[in-house]
Amino acid sequence: MNRPSMVSPAVLDEAAEWLMRLTEGSLSEQERAQWQAWRASSAEREYAWQRAESLLGKLGGLPPELAMPTLDRPANPQRRAMLARLAALLAIAPATWLGWQVNQRQGWTADYHSPIGERRQLTLADGSQLTLNTDTAIDVMFDQMQRLIRVRKGEILVQTAPDIQVPSRPFRVSTEQGIMQALGTRFSVREDADTTRLAVLDGRVQIELYQRPQATPMILSAGQQTEFSATVIGPVTHADSALTAWTQGMLVADGMSLGDFAKELARYRHGLVRCDPAVARIRISGAFPLDDSRRALSMLALTYPVKVTTHFGGYWVTLSPA
Repeated sequence: MNRPSMVSPAVLDEAAEWLMRLTEGSLSEQERAQWQAWRASSAEREYAWQRAESLLGKLGGLPPELAMPTLDRPANPQRRAMLARLAALLAIAPATWLGWQVNQRQGWTADYHSPIGERRQLTLADGSQLTLNTDTAIDVMFDQMQRLIRVRKGEILVQTAPDIQVPSRPFRVSTEQGIMQALGTRFSVREDADTTRLAVLDGRVQIELYQRPQATPMILSAGQQTEFSATVIGPVTHADSALTAWTQGMLVADGMSLGDFAKELARYRHGLVRCDPAVARIRISGAFPLDDSRRALSMLALTYPVKVTTHFGGYWVTLSPA
């Protein structure tokens, strides 16, 4: 059979069902024969199954949160939700599967984490306050030398407090790219794939790059923001207040491309949000609720020439021309 150029959501859904049933080990001989017949019925189904086997091998078995009991299989709504997540994983590239696995493990072992679509507020031992954005994981390490927050993934808003216990201890936040030292301040830090975004709202923050330890540190003042890698600090620009709108449960777009909007909204919901290149450059503006992505997508479709299509119970969303 020839390899198909793409696999439909319906076939991916079928492959997810068979994958889960097989890993549960609950198939009779007759059901196994039905599975083999399903595979052989079309090139599309065979290719979908090959992706399912590849996913299983790369993840080392189904993650615990995707493994469900076999009881009440047809009527179990939680099982349907897990199947939707599994089908969505089958739709993406193998490299993304590994990234997903790494991100999950970062959350499992971190001192503090926030689930996808939720925010969390913390008050630290020194009185400093942190707000964790969606899908964020951090470690908190206080000793006699420093107060250190390690951001493993995600985004935080920091409000530092004077250190009464050891007044000389600096307050620092580290990412894979560098370390930031607060100089009495409020600021946000977001770690993306290869860069860190820093926005200073009050006070000042000093940046040191991990791969350029001898370079002169850069200091950002209130109202400034930048993005940096492990070797280069980007241009300093104005820090828009919309950057922290997420703390109020809002995504504020001001001339944002639809493609960037789709990527940003995807951070706050389970599943995938895909944007057709035909509409990716449309500029949108407005305030969209992060705690209700369906409503945000409905607002989008009512205001702009965009059609919102959902698959797998809403886990896979496609934005295309209306």
